[in-house]
Amino acid sequence: MERLQKLIAQAGICSRREAEKIISVGRVTVDGKIITELGAKADPSKNKIRVDGKLLRFNAEKIYILLNKPRGYVSTAHDERGRKTVLDLLGENFSGRVYPVGRLDLNSEGLILLTNDGDLTNALIHPRYEVAKTYRAKISGTVTEEKLDKLRAGVELDDGLTAPAEVYLLEDDLVEVTIHEGRNRQVRRMFAAVGCDVKRLRRIKFAGLTLDGLKVGKWRTLTADEIAQLKGELT
Repeated sequence: MERLQKLIAQAGICSRREAEKIISVGRVTVDGKIITELGAKADPSKNKIRVDGKLLRFNAEKIYILLNKPRGYVSTAHDERGRKTVLDLLGENFSGRVYPVGRLDLNSEGLILLTNDGDLTNALIHPRYEVAKTYRAKISGTVTEEKLDKLRAGVELDDGLTAPAEVYLLEDDLVEVTIHEGRNRQVRRMFAAVGCDVKRLRRIKFAGLTLDGLKVGKWRTLTADEIAQLKGELT
């Protein structure tokens, strides 16, 4: 017996965190009964587990996709407000079921992973692994060495002090920053805390992967070496 949110993630529907949300709103059934309790468990060898009426299958081939997200797309598998999602960029001919690893906000762009490997997803977004994420931020406002030093040391946000970041000034208004956390809109909030407004934000590296040669709005599957590299980040 396993918790439903773990089984849903293993089946490639969404992350465990998202699975908790869809359970709580009554989108999950076990043997025809709607389940809303987050502690509920099931046995996929004995029980029929459905999400939105679709039966979960647990032997699906693992899919790993690298996508160069444009601005104007949300990083979810489904958006209740009807906005375009990163899954729309995969095209009508794509028949697999994947979901994003973490998020880039609507107006941010760059590297995002899509997969149906729930265990890998949960590990990559778990704070204890401190997976590196590198961004380039176009800044409005004066960028001083004092402000950069504050970012390097950690700044106080409404959800606590950030961990030290690697920060480099590339041009007068272009900053490269590497963080090892995954808070909501973290980079934008960090710059706001030191009096800078981020006009454009692009993620250029995640867990050792880069966007080299991949145009905006395009995607490709990861190579076997890249998948091994990803998993190596977690050891």
